[in-house]
Parts: sequence; C-alpha cells; structure tokens
Amino acid sequence: MNRYQNLCDLCTGISELYQIDSQYYQGDPVKRGLRNADGTGVVAGVTRIANVEGYVMQDGRRVAIPGKLIYRGIDVENIVSAHAQQKTFGYEEVAYLLLFGKLPTRDQLSLFNDVLSRARQMPEHFTEDMIMRAPGMDIMNKLARCVLALYAYDERANDTSLENMVRQSIELIARFPIIVANAYATKRHYSAGESLHIHFSKEGLSVSENFLRVLRPNKQYLPEEAHILDLMMILHAEHGGGNNSAFVCRAVSSTGTDTYSAIGAAVGSLKGPLHGGANAKVMEMFRDAKSAIANPRDGGQIRDYLCRVLRREAGDRSGLIYGLGHAVYTVSDPRAVMLKQFARELAGQKDRVEDFELLAQIEENAVDIVNNTKNRGVAICANVDMYSGLVYDMLGIPEDLFTPLFAVSRIAGWCAHRIEEVACHKIMRPAYNTASQHQVYIPLEERA
Repeated sequence: MNRYQNLCDLCTGISELYQIDSQYYQGDPVKRGLRNADGTGVVAGVTRIANVEGYVMQDGRRVAIPGKLIYRGIDVENIVSAHAQQKTFGYEEVAYLLLFGKLPTRDQLSLFNDVLSRARQMPEHFTEDMIMRAPGMDIMNKLARCVLALYAYDERANDTSLENMVRQSIELIARFPIIVANAYATKRHYSAGESLHIHFSKEGLSVSENFLRVLRPNKQYLPEEAHILDLMMILHAEHGGGNNSAFVCRAVSSTGTDTYSAIGAAVGSLKGPLHGGANAKVMEMFRDAKSAIANPRDGGQIRDYLCRVLRREAGDRSGLIYGLGHAVYTVSDPRAVMLKQFARELAGQKDRVEDFELLAQIEENAVDIVNNTKNRGVAICANVDMYSGLVYDMLGIPEDLFTPLFAVSRIAGWCAHRIEEVACHKIMRPAYNTASQHQVYIPLEERA
C-alpha cells in the first residue's frame, strides 16, 4: 500500500499559494533570482579568486565584448595554451593557484603533487561502507553523501583554522575523482549487472590520469585522452563567486559550519540541470536533433528544428536551446571557444567529424535565431556546456558522469571560496519582502 496515497488530496488547491505574482518583483529593491532587471547578477560580495568579464558599461548600458575568465589575475586562456603546447598537466597547478593565490615554483608544485597524491588514499573501509553499500542511482547524490560522510572520518572536522581548511581542501580535491569513479562502478554493477571493478589511485599520476585509470575496468587510457580531460578540468575549475554553487558554498560557509557541510551543499547546487547538469541536457537535445534532421548538412532543416524547439514542439518541450546563453558572457564564452577547438581536434581522431559539424551548425544557427528573434538587449553566445558533453562522450565517459566530472573540477574553486568566506566571517542574512495577506485564526471546529 502506498503510504502517501492521500497526499494528492492534501495538495489539492494549494498550487496558487506557491505562485507569486510578477508585480511583487517590479519594485526596487526586490531582485527575482538575485538578478537585476537587465539580467545581470546582484553583487553579493567581493572575491580575489576569479573574475568573469563579458561586457563593459558605457553610458549606463552594457556593451558586449569577447569573454574573459581570469584565475587570480591570470587569463585562463594563457594557462590552457601553455599546457596544451607543452603537453603537460595543468589542473594541479590551477588548484594550487586558486588555493594559495599564486603560481607555484617547480619545488612547490612538486611538493603539492606529492601531498595531493598521498591524500587520495580513502579512510579505512570508506569505499566498502560508504560507496559500495547503498549504491545510488545518481552519482551527484552519491558524491554529496560521501562528502558528508567524510566528516565522521575527520578528527578535526569542525576546525576552521586556515591550516586545517587547506588540509581538508587538498583531501577533497584528491578524493573527489576516486569517489566519483568508484560510485559509477558500483552503480553499473548493481543496476546493469556489470562486473564490479574497484581500482585504487596510483602515485605519480595527474588527477586526470588517475580518474581515467580508476574509471575504466582495464585501467587503460591514451595520453592524449588524459591531456584533453586535464584541459577540460582547468576550464571548469572555477568561475568567480557569481555562479550558484560557489554562492551556495559561501552562504553555508558564512555560518561557521564545517567544510563537509559547505561542500556537500555546493554539490547539491551543481546537480541542477540549470547549472552543472546542462551539458547532459545538450547531449539529450543533440540526440533528438540527429533523429529529427534528415540531412545534417541542410541549414534549413537545422533552423526549422531549432525553431520548433523554441516553440516547444521538439526537444524536451521546454522551449530552451541548451548550451546557449550566459548571465555575463555576451559575444563569447572563452571556455566554449576553447572547448570547441578541443572537440574539433578530438572528432578527427575519434571519427566523429559529422557529429562535431552538426553541433557546430546547431550553435551557429541557434545564436543567429535567438539574437534575431528574441529582441534581446545584448548578444547571446554558446556557453561551456555546448561542447563539453560531446568532448566527454568522445572520451568514452558515460553521461552519468558529465556533471560529477564538473564537480571533480570545481572542487578546487569551491574550497578557495570557502576559505575566503570564512576569513571574511560575516553570516549572510538576505531579506525577503512578503506577498502574503493577513488572515484571521479560525478554531478547528469552525473551519469548513
């Protein structure tokens, strides 16, 4: 028997109570979704960690410019280009930069890598007790549970001293890839009946190498695959304090709570399809487009499909073209520009050129359609999610891991924001205007 069989009766007629008329958001200073009327975010704080540039203000209006993503004052494009040219792994360098505020020397990076490598070892019995038991069908939920469970294995879990938070941050950066990979292996075993392969990390390997090694049953990967994944992780490592998950991490941290509670909350935020889950929605839309477009080289068919998506006649009927638009970027999202190049190169290696060309056509036509039909005040561009899913797919990474991999990358940024917020130490206490009306209390026996 369904224990909640009467729930529908209780919910009858209450939907209107959870709808707030738009009139309440038209007066200053109420900001729906913490957005200004022009779509920009409400300034909620100050950070040194990262900056996002997508427009400049001239005469009181936004003027579109090519996007820039800056980590601790350094253009991320320069970081990516340097490691791509030298065929070196850069995520560890970026994690160091975000945590410690400067690029490491060779000796400092070597020490950091050694500490990170040692920190990958999970607490005793953690894998058996927390990952393999009660397997989760959603890896992001499983990751959040594991983060919270790590609290019980930390003798200094509540210590918010700088040194201890750095130690916790390094351990989380090291352990996220292992938790995600083994949580997926466990899910495959229990939900699909696949053989269970639980692998341990190997010292001396980069974060991206260890992730691929632990993820794959045979532990095999190509160096080119690890380098592409490393560059993807650099681009996803941080995005300023204005994104939802970083804000959630900071809001929770401002209460003085422990690291695991703050990071667990950030994981829950990133899971949402309007945040970290968007890359999977792009691939869902892409598959639908492939089945609906008879000739992928016919621009007219592509435009017709996209118009039907906007009219809620195709795709998931949401009216959204996923992978398009951003709160800050206007002319271009630098991450999308670089990921597009990665995707083009990888498509040639993986015999997926047709898929890449179709997605590129979807991007080009979607940008044109939306910019010309939506009467937007500023330009719209593809965002990081437009190509990240395709790159992951070509790397053989299952769709279940698209968003968890985002978390594996972003944990470095979250930890930096937590440390900075705790250092500021002023609890966030937002205010809400009320849209409710006064009612008279009626005794139970007199209610209709």
